[in-house]
Amino acid sequence: MADLREFAQQNQLNFRNEELLQRAFVHRSYVNEYGADGSLADNERLEFLGDSVLSYVVSEELYRRYPDYAEGKLTAIRSTLVRRETLARLAVELRMGEHLRLGHGEEESGGRYRTATLCDVFEALVGALYVDGGIAQVQQFVLPLMAAELDRVDHQALEKDPKSRLQEYVQSTRNVTPRYRTAESTGPDHAKTFVMKVMIVDKIAGVGAGHSKQEATQQAAAMALEQLGQLAPEYKPNPELEARFGFISTVNE
Repeated sequence: MADLREFAQQNQLNFRNEELLQRAFVHRSYVNEYGADGSLADNERLEFLGDSVLSYVVSEELYRRYPDYAEGKLTAIRSTLVRRETLARLAVELRMGEHLRLGHGEEESGGRYRTATLCDVFEALVGALYVDGGIAQVQQFVLPLMAAELDRVDHQALEKDPKSRLQEYVQSTRNVTPRYRTAESTGPDHAKTFVMKVMIVDKIAGVGAGHSKQEATQQAAAMALEQLGQLAPEYKPNPELEARFGFISTVNE
């Protein structure tokens, strides 16, 4: 694994157990095709661990760095730092995709450049670093990357609600204003549930449910932000609702 040793050297990663480094880059599809005898392990367990370790390291750093920030603002910043798109972009910058071990089908379908796969390998590497050298080794790798990401975060924007953030983003990038419509309301008058949808031009950009139109509107806006690749810590996935409305399928076209 000469290439991975070079990757480790370039990023000042000092692994005592190089098998952990190698495993962090093994996709499940590779194991399915080449490890039927049980000789290989994929990176999913390391990814599981790395997700939690990364959240802890970032949370601790934000707690120390911003002593005057309330919990909500700290949560919003952490969300943007550890979100899938951010980690995938960092993986691209570090050229991690080039070292992935993929099965033939995954390779052919573009898995080496898939956002979810790149995010997973970043988290798996964090997990491998933790197992190999503990929190200090993770901090040495992660914190400089996150310091650069913090420079990109608009801290003032985090204080705005999803509807306001969506409106500003869409108006600045597409020169239109999002429109909200009531999709349905169910239940008795004293306990109604509202479903709101937000439209960008003539396409559904997000849907949200709540016990008031305002709550449902904010959830719809949060979903739209998430799908547009913007910060949306308030987004709460609702697979049943999303599937029923077929949201976002064409909003980015």
